[in-house]
Amino acid sequence: MGHSNAMPPKKTGNSLGDRIRAVAQQLRQEEQVQIQATSRILGAAAQLAENNDRLVGEVVAMVEEDLDQKPHRYTVEGLKQQFGRFKAAKAHFGYSARGWDSLVQQLNAQGPFAKPSAVQAAKKTPLPETSPEMHPEVRQEAQRLEAIELEIRAMRSDIEQILELLKRLTSGKL
Repeated sequence: MGHSNAMPPKKTGNSLGDRIRAVAQQLRQEEQVQIQATSRILGAAAQLAENNDRLVGEVVAMVEEDLDQKPHRYTVEGLKQQFGRFKAAKAHFGYSARGWDSLVQQLNAQGPFAKPSAVQAAKKTPLPETSPEMHPEVRQEAQRLEAIELEIRAMRSDIEQILELLKRLTSGKL
């Protein structure tokens, strides 16, 4: 009886164990891809949050500057100097008045502490279009707000993309 100490040759890639190892390796690789994608998404979300905080800070600073600079008593001459055109002043405050005197009366009647907030004013009327006829300070404020609004819209788009990627990632379709 000639027993041979040689083992039978292994079949590579065909055994159940080899297939399980290959599947396990593939799962490890996919897990690494998902971890990297999640890390990138969370990094982008953190950056968006920082940008949002910065933009909110800018708007708050603008509103505070605006409130600090405005007199407690409005005058026709002061409004004409600040806004240039009656239509721009009326749109800024969100009042319906028929003339400068009427607008000044309405503004002064509300008192210094009853001014509408910047958020309320923004909801009432859209930002006026910037035009060469506008007073330079008003035009500059409007341009700053327009730039901030554009950044916020871009951030919303980025956030929507991140949410879509997260949905795809959690559903396994990535």
